[in-house]
Amino acid sequence: MFMQRTVIAAARRAAIKPAVARSFTTSFTRREAAKGPTTPNEQAAALAHDSSKTVGTYKTFSQVKTDEDLLAPGAKPGTVPTDLEQSTGLERLEILGKMEGVDIFDMRPLDASRKGTMEDPIRVRSAGEEQYLGCTGYPADSHVVTWLGISKDRPIERCPECGSVYKMDYVGAEDDHHGHHHAPEYPEPQTFADYIKPEYRYR
Repeated sequence: MFMQRTVIAAARRAAIKPAVARSFTTSFTRREAAKGPTTPNEQAAALAHDSSKTVGTYKTFSQVKTDEDLLAPGAKPGTVPTDLEQSTGLERLEILGKMEGVDIFDMRPLDASRKGTMEDPIRVRSAGEEQYLGCTGYPADSHVVTWLGISKDRPIERCPECGSVYKMDYVGAEDDHHGHHHAPEYPEPQTFADYIKPEYRYR
């Protein structure tokens, strides 16, 4: 028993030779990131997660000029179509834009680094004649989302919670030539806001 303890104590004091004589070294190789798919077939294969996937010819985002460019080529008979093969219109434009890294609907949040004033309102770009925007206050998230409506007729709107002012910058077509054959539109229902004198509206 005494001998057993002595052997264990001696083993603890003995210098242990490392199993590896030299240390390991690592090296890193810097390489350029792989470029994204550029041809229609490469883009279709990336979307379908299948390297053998091919589609018919279609226009990429940078080649789209008219509505006819947003028609889908369709899938081959007997296959299940992907979004790229069957989407049309705005959905197709959005998919083509995302494939090239372009956010066509500009879904970035509005500027919340300052409070909009009448002299320097926060600008909101709109391609339509009406636009809804959500104000979360200044500083950001200081109140719940308050939805405001702006239009070409009334481009400036003030948040009733924080007082921040927003102004619409209309970037759409000035005249779409679609209103000349339709029946007359019904007028908007009147509210107390319609009886405010114009000089008092934006104070």
